Amino acid sequence: MKILMMTNTFTPHVGGVARSVESFAQAYRKRGHHVLVVAPQYEGAQRDQSGVIRVPAIQKFNGSDFAVAVPLLRDLNRAVTKFKAQIVHSHHPFLLGGTAVRISRMHALPLVFTHHTMYEDYTHYVPVDSEVLKRFVISLSTHYANLCDLVFAPSGSAREILLRRGVKTPVAVVPTGVDVERFRRGSGIGFRSAIAVPRDAFLVGHVGRLAHEKNLAFLAQAVAAFMHREERAHFLVVGKGPAEKAMRDIFAGTTLLERVHFASTLQSRLLVSSYKAMDVFAFASKSETQGVVLVEAMAGGVPVVALDASGSRDVIVDQRNGRLVQTETIEEMAAALQWVADCAPRQLQQLRLHARRTAERYTIERTAKRALAEYGSLVRKTRVSRRGEEDPWARTRRRIRAEWNVIVSVAEAAGTAFSLSKP
Repeated sequence: MKILMMTNTFTPHVGGVARSVESFAQAYRKRGHHVLVVAPQYEGAQRDQSGVIRVPAIQKFNGSDFAVAVPLLRDLNRAVTKFKAQIVHSHHPFLLGGTAVRISRMHALPLVFTHHTMYEDYTHYVPVDSEVLKRFVISLSTHYANLCDLVFAPSGSAREILLRRGVKTPVAVVPTGVDVERFRRGSGIGFRSAIAVPRDAFLVGHVGRLAHEKNLAFLAQAVAAFMHREERAHFLVVGKGPAEKAMRDIFAGTTLLERVHFASTLQSRLLVSSYKAMDVFAFASKSETQGVVLVEAMAGGVPVVALDASGSRDVIVDQRNGRLVQTETIEEMAAALQWVADCAPRQLQQLRLHARRTAERYTIERTAKRALAEYGSLVRKTRVSRRGEEDPWARTRRRIRAEWNVIVSVAEAAGTAFSLSKP
């Protein structure tokens, strides 16, 4: 099968969507499928990367670590025609997502959309952030989903949200998979030694892009409260981003500072070893549809403490492979961390065992197989339903229809947002 994947974020950007696209692309290729990824140009991106087309992009949009793609449809159309794609998979409802709609319609290809993110939690990157904008973004992503032939939701809880919002297109639950065997390796003891964390310390860890929408100020405050009462506790933060300063400020000027370790972004074996060094993984984001880092931590046998939110509740079973915190208070989050710290050795061993078993459900081999089965079914259905459409004017009609659908989708989203803002 020839799969065209279009995404607004990709390597070397560090984030869940970029990692998801890369993981699935690699898994598909291992199974003998051909994948072409269309993504923005990023500073430091590998030149002439096989199977990747880079489009011009505005770097570090509004002070973020995102690049905003400026797609050139004519050039992309030539590349897609040459590639002879059988299916288009869009990973965003805007920018290259709109281009994905146009390309899929022009070439009479089925269109799949993965709803990776609760986009309304990212509107602070836009100078005119407001409640109206949040409603617009929600409505836009819903209308976009309804332009597609199939929607992938990374978790069951994300699927429920999409259906409540009015998505009529069929929604399949297809999580991002993880190379579970990889995250079972690494040296936790060696990593602790490298960052001067004692072997007998209780290490709370967090891995991810340090962005404000991840609720990291709350997380740091909760961990600080826990560390005040637990003298053997240390805190490891792996990642970088605009929220790092706010996190550091919470510990600045306190006696806890010498027990806090910021390790920037880690790759490969160092990343795996950082997970293995942890006693518990702490997570407070409410904007996730899955939370791949939770599965990565569990693959390494690390129990997770997280707020009860979409994505997290699909992975965590309270007091079995971690703790699911019901109320967003510093006290309750700190108490959940203390609960893990107070576990007897046998109980902690059981938590780790169940964490590893949970991760087994999310192997990249299993999730890629599920996605490919959905692709195959959709391609077969599309081939039958569109048989006989290739008259001389078919492509022109499809292109006009695609442009119209994109315009109408944006207009309807704007209408919904502003109508709800009226008293």
